[in-house]
Amino acid sequence: MSHKLILLRHGESVWNSKNLFTGWVDVPLSEKGVEEAKNAGKLFKETGITPDILYTSLLRRAINTANLALDEADLLWIPVKRSWHLNERHYGDLQGKNKTEIRDEYGEEQFMIWRRSYDVPPPEISADSAYSQLSDPRYNCVNPPVKTEALKNVLDRALPFLKTEVFADLKAGKTVLLTAHGNSIRAIVKYLDGISDEEITGVNIPTGIPLLYELDDDFKVIGKRYLDPAAAEESIKAVANQGKK
Repeated sequence: MSHKLILLRHGESVWNSKNLFTGWVDVPLSEKGVEEAKNAGKLFKETGITPDILYTSLLRRAINTANLALDEADLLWIPVKRSWHLNERHYGDLQGKNKTEIRDEYGEEQFMIWRRSYDVPPPEISADSAYSQLSDPRYNCVNPPVKTEALKNVLDRALPFLKTEVFADLKAGKTVLLTAHGNSIRAIVKYLDGISDEEITGVNIPTGIPLLYELDDDFKVIGKRYLDPAAAEESIKAVANQGKK
């Protein structure tokens, strides 16, 4: 028996379009992002992929992407589970800052270490920053509070949730749609595909294009594909070029 897991990165956000580090800052989708989300729903209908249950982070760009996609596919009624474990990587003191300006100030090497390294987090965000979540009530359950993260930290929080909650629904025969973020999905992809710490630095996730995994009973990958491979390739190039002039 094969199990279907669909990973969907949210559509372009307003801060994506402005080339800003977003992290846990709760920004909305851009107009382009709204269209990307609707197109994801059209892809579900065209390919006959029908999610039975939805998982999202606690951030509106993921929540709204899922809602728009499911509405387009006439599936807005399916059950929903949300968790901070699926949130984007917390970018610490970089949140709200322009990627190109950070690259110019600190140099290409440091910029890429902060942006793409597996285990080196950016500087911690201060409690009085306008872009801190330390007083956000939705994260009262998170102890200790998150002030910055590397991709490794995202994997450490996402993987137990994946193995317990998500795998349980897959084992029950449900097709799971997991709508989240570039780095939380990168962390899951790293685990599923057995990607090394070094190789994951070169992996980018396109916005708004569903990635379908087929897993065996041991949750090993037996197949994977983007529902729109050509669009995925173009979006991956755009994501890789963020921060460049």
